[in-house]
Amino acid sequence: MTMPLNFTQTIPLSLYVHLPWCVRKCPYCDFNSHETGHAAPKETAYVDTLIRDLESELPRIWGRRITSIFIGGGTPSLFSAEAINRLLAGLRARLNFYPDTEITLEANPGTAEAEKFRGFRETGVNRLSIGVQTFNDEKLQRLGRIHDAEEALGAIQMAKAAEFENFNVDIMFGLPDQTVAQALADLQMTIAQGPTHISWYQLTLEPNTVFHAKPPALPDDDLISQMQDEGQQLLADKGYAQYEISAYARDGHQCVHNLNYWQFGDYLGIGAGAHSKLTDVAAGKVIRTARHRLPERYLALAGTDAAITERKELDADDLKLEFMMNALRLNAGVHPSSFLQRTGMPLNVVEQELDTAGTRGLLEWDIHSLKPTTQGRHYLNNLLQIFMK
Repeated sequence: MTMPLNFTQTIPLSLYVHLPWCVRKCPYCDFNSHETGHAAPKETAYVDTLIRDLESELPRIWGRRITSIFIGGGTPSLFSAEAINRLLAGLRARLNFYPDTEITLEANPGTAEAEKFRGFRETGVNRLSIGVQTFNDEKLQRLGRIHDAEEALGAIQMAKAAEFENFNVDIMFGLPDQTVAQALADLQMTIAQGPTHISWYQLTLEPNTVFHAKPPALPDDDLISQMQDEGQQLLADKGYAQYEISAYARDGHQCVHNLNYWQFGDYLGIGAGAHSKLTDVAAGKVIRTARHRLPERYLALAGTDAAITERKELDADDLKLEFMMNALRLNAGVHPSSFLQRTGMPLNVVEQELDTAGTRGLLEWDIHSLKPTTQGRHYLNNLLQIFMK
């Protein structure tokens, strides 16, 4: 479908930085991560390469401010505080930050050190995301994690001691042979630690993973549904409001970076395998790109056209679907005007689909909001199929 895009304003912009190494790849993980064992990654060369990569993109984002930075992986906490400091100093020298730009770093309890956490905080990282997954030692072993429950609790205490007032805990449910009581016990333990944000999501068997090739025994759909219903009620009772499918936050602590994704903002991704979505307002184009996944190739090619393995200009059909795939993950949805702002098209290009979704009880929309119903959240794939061509 060909349609001229007319953007009315600059799109919010986030930065994603991918650090691809981890100690050991988990059997459920489909991220671009590469085992380094306990050997130190090539952090000096990699940080230099990230800066070179960024510099090659500056003409495309010149003058735009960065709303958030997310340093993900892999296991970013494998890197030293000195390396993260060099990285952030390089970013600050080349980009415009807001005074309160959110800067998140992912941490694995198996690589947590008190001194390192303090160093991360001193570099300007103001949000930590700790990948606990479960506090059950037997389940941690089955998930291939390198930490145990004691180390997970220790990492959270280190984050508090390092004065991270804003931190997230990742926790999973639907684990191999998990009972409802075990899933709720994980949530209760998480809540007891007092994080400002909890990412609570279901284990899924993704293609190209060990678990997909050799599936473990997972709870049946009825048990999963019970875990989800009782867990969501527990989180709500304890003051964690659900604002997205798997995201729960105390008041004022929603993840700015992830909200920008879900509100269909722009993001620049640097690092091995990183993806970008950038809007050229003047040209009326939205371009998606992806970088080379293999760290060695990325180190050699970053900053050149050869580092980009995928490049696609999104057409009107792409934009309609992608906007809905993100916006309809949010419980509160979005303001209808954001469709024009983020896609460059008037809302009436999807009016027929909106009416169909509304008639089926999957969507509510008026001049103030566009959001999924409770049924729409439960059957999100059915809702999104309405917007597919």
